[in-house]
Amino acid sequence: GRYVVQALLRDGHRVRVASRNPKRGWFLKAQANLGQIAYVASDVTRPETLRHTVDGAHSVINLVGILSGDFDAVHCQGSANAAAAARDAGATCFVQVSAIGADPESPSAYGRSKGAAEAAVRSAFPTATILRPSIIFGQEDQFTNRFAALIRMLPAVPVIGASTKFQPVFVGDVARAVAAVVKNPGAHAAKTYELGGPDVMTMSQINRWLAEETGRERTLIEVPDGLAELLATLTGWLPGAPITRDQWLMLQKDNVVGAKAKGLAALGITGTPLDAVAPAWLVQYRKHGRFVAMA
Repeated sequence: GRYVVQALLRDGHRVRVASRNPKRGWFLKAQANLGQIAYVASDVTRPETLRHTVDGAHSVINLVGILSGDFDAVHCQGSANAAAAARDAGATCFVQVSAIGADPESPSAYGRSKGAAEAAVRSAFPTATILRPSIIFGQEDQFTNRFAALIRMLPAVPVIGASTKFQPVFVGDVARAVAAVVKNPGAHAAKTYELGGPDVMTMSQINRWLAEETGRERTLIEVPDGLAELLATLTGWLPGAPITRDQWLMLQKDNVVGAKAKGLAALGITGTPLDAVAPAWLVQYRKHGRFVAMA
């Protein structure tokens, strides 16, 4: 969210930030001109809160998403509520941030809900633009930071879904994609874009790269699928579990841009490689941080 707001502010838009807890976004005020940013309490699962949220807006962007919980209420009905509110307010642009793997027939509840959400959005707002990113990385992510923290703590690191391929996309590039749609909504109306970075990497390769970048010599243990499925089934419902069963189901399919899909290039954006920006925040996981070891 913060990166989308920053991209829109740079383009000179007036931005209304809608959140269940608006105070969490107050730090963005310093990056806006006087009167350029406003905040409103809103909840996509409560349509009565959305009318005043989108009143007068020419573009509405739905970034709401969860990895566990009530997918139907948040992804499906919530997206439908947001799109309907934008339509009723007379907005000319609606951007739905979905995910690669969104499919009403997906074996995972997450993937099915994302697919159903896209259909609900298109039903309410036919000219909506849908953006489907692969796994997103950035300074505050729960992707590179999560695995780097595990690598720092464990001498041997279990890797689930070791051969699954990803096409990690930089959060700043996703934000620029949103801004590109808002800037010229007519050119992107009713289109779907799949957003992936320049590198396709397996889960094992990602962990190997993180270990090397943080200066940690680690043994990576590729967990067999059968054992991973059992672990996800038996413990996935527990708080703090390493993986839920639904997440394990998502790992059964590569998370990469389709061969015929329009991507970042179609939006005029050159993808940022993981190794071009991630070292800036991964330094915190190195043994001596930014400093070399003393003799």
